[in-house]
Amino acid sequence: MRRKPARPHHRSPIVLILIASLKLLKAFALFAIGFGAIHFLHRDLAASAIHWTQVLGLDPDNRHVHAILEKVLNVTPKQLRALSAGTFIYAALFSVEGVGLLMDKHWAEYLTIISTALLMPLELYELFHRFTFTRLVVLIVNGLIVWYLIKRVRK
Repeated sequence: MRRKPARPHHRSPIVLILIASLKLLKAFALFAIGFGAIHFLHRDLAASAIHWTQVLGLDPDNRHVHAILEKVLNVTPKQLRALSAGTFIYAALFSVEGVGLLMDKHWAEYLTIISTALLMPLELYELFHRFTFTRLVVLIVNGLIVWYLIKRVRK
């Protein structure tokens, strides 16, 4: 029985490692948000929000703080469950992409191209709906990721 020659091991380019690290950082953040949503599922969210406003020394009459408090106080348990489920799904996707890219797997490059490109129209819509510099940067970074990976896959 003849063995296939081993594929020569080569280091991943730094750009691929940066993309993988970004995906894993997003995954970590989303897992934290998901667990946070579960944590508040059977607790008094309003009391916790007011407590943290006081601990951080924020002025509840400040229009930004007030707007955030208003949104937090209207969150239902059903919305918290949906938030945690959605964040865990995205966190799992980002984890698979990040680990696959770190392991230099070809399928991870395709998965990252597809998942990132599919979300870009939504990012573009959000950018035109309410322009912020952060949204513009996210759209540009995601566009560069898709462009780089397409170039890499085509080689």
